[in-house]
Amino acid sequence: MNQTANWLARTFGLGRQKNAARHLAEAKAMPYGFLVMHGAGAAAWTSASYGALSREGFMRNPVVHRCVRMIAEAGAAVPWLAHKGEEETPDDPVLRLIGRPNMRDSRATFLETLYGHMLLSGDAFVERTGEGDSEALYLLRPDRVSIVTGPDGWPVAIDHRSGAEKRRIPLDAEDGTPRVLHLTLFHPLDDLRGFAPLEAALMALDIHNAAGAWNKALLDNAARPSGALVYAPSEGGNLAPEQFERLKRDLEAEYSGASNAGRPLLLEGGLDWKAMGLTPKDMDFIEAKRAASRDIALAFGVPPMLLGIPGDNTYANYREANRAFYRLTVLPMVARTADAFARWLGEGSLRLTPDADAIEALSTERDALWARLERASFLTEDEKREAVGYGARA
Repeated sequence: MNQTANWLARTFGLGRQKNAARHLAEAKAMPYGFLVMHGAGAAAWTSASYGALSREGFMRNPVVHRCVRMIAEAGAAVPWLAHKGEEETPDDPVLRLIGRPNMRDSRATFLETLYGHMLLSGDAFVERTGEGDSEALYLLRPDRVSIVTGPDGWPVAIDHRSGAEKRRIPLDAEDGTPRVLHLTLFHPLDDLRGFAPLEAALMALDIHNAAGAWNKALLDNAARPSGALVYAPSEGGNLAPEQFERLKRDLEAEYSGASNAGRPLLLEGGLDWKAMGLTPKDMDFIEAKRAASRDIALAFGVPPMLLGIPGDNTYANYREANRAFYRLTVLPMVARTADAFARWLGEGSLRLTPDADAIEALSTERDALWARLERASFLTEDEKREAVGYGARA
């Protein structure tokens, strides 16, 4: 009796053993063995912290992983142009520093990580060290950084933690040189930190992950839900505790798992198997998973067509979807990042802008512009060159 009562207490959360014993006695009074009903509980949501979003999103969810990789890699591949006034300066020191930010990272690695931080946390922190030829840029992981504010509430420094060590880095050095760049995505309720796109799709992320776990559970149970063993004694008897425990052990050892799928179930006298099937409504979790995938892609600004998500025909073809991806997602992010670096590292009238002409996905737009200018007979050659971003002939 005590062994079975303890099992009931653990399984159904009855709390104390005497309550479990009482429920066991009530179960024995029933005409059948026992009845289990499972109801819906409160939903459990993933935390919105950088660590949780990284683990449950980027490291576990294929849609999030692909969205972040696509945006970060596409953004890092876009070259920057430097201008001072109207003159292009391809050898500007800022471009050289971005091209080789430190001894470990290349330009692509540095910018991919920077964009990844922004997409998963809403923030990116860059530290500037050294001077002259020894100058370098390093990325600081957002979850290791806390912002220090002054009496007026605005940032004056950051605290960076690495293990047990903590160091305070002022935003500006004593000589006035800016040492820290903090990039943020718009947050409507926080003046100091940014808002991660994935946080807006947190519900969709949990639904997608839960649907995957549900599919895995079905596969582990012969790709179908369990049934119920019903004990209908002919003379009013019930399963003894020892019989109940032996039956449970046999089911776990001999009939659970994918390797035992389809194995016939041998029942002794008084036991009957009642299979439980999934209704079409229950099977709707497949469409719910696809809808969650589209919501995640929407939050990141990636057309679902580029991710192979079915049920989305917003764009006529892949080329249009790819062009919209660059125009609406990649280029705005690259432009705001380049502008922030120009104001942080540059002097005077330095402007850093993305070179849209180098993006193959936008080549059709460029060809259409050149064709229109070629037909514009009222423009001079220098005016046409200026319209497409080139200077006048020397």
